Amino acid sequence: MIRTIVVFLLSAAFVAAAVLHFTQTAAFASIVPAPLPAKIFLVQLTGAIEGVLGLLLLPPRTRALSGKLLALYALAVLPANIQHALDGTPIGSLHLPAWALWLRVVLQAPLIALILWATKRR
Repeated sequence: MIRTIVVFLLSAAFVAAAVLHFTQTAAFASIVPAPLPAKIFLVQLTGAIEGVLGLLLLPPRTRALSGKLLALYALAVLPANIQHALDGTPIGSLHLPAWALWLRVVLQAPLIALILWATKRR
């Protein structure tokens, strides 16, 4: 029961993040170290990945695979999160304190572990 609740919360979080990638594209693009057209493409691509994989957490048939892919995705974006913490670049007009940026980096490993635990086949 707890795992199912965690899966639904993870799904909601990833889908919400995906929506933000499309509704706040310019803000997210401001932290991507690439030329402008590539920034927008990367923001939308990562938003699509988060949204699709977040939704695929819901059906039990696709949950385990989606969980593994989301864990790999979270690992893949870790270098970008570290770079963001090092640079301290604002997300649009939002200036996050350094501790918040580093907290996101530190919480990446527990997030990956939580995703894998919640989506593991029983």
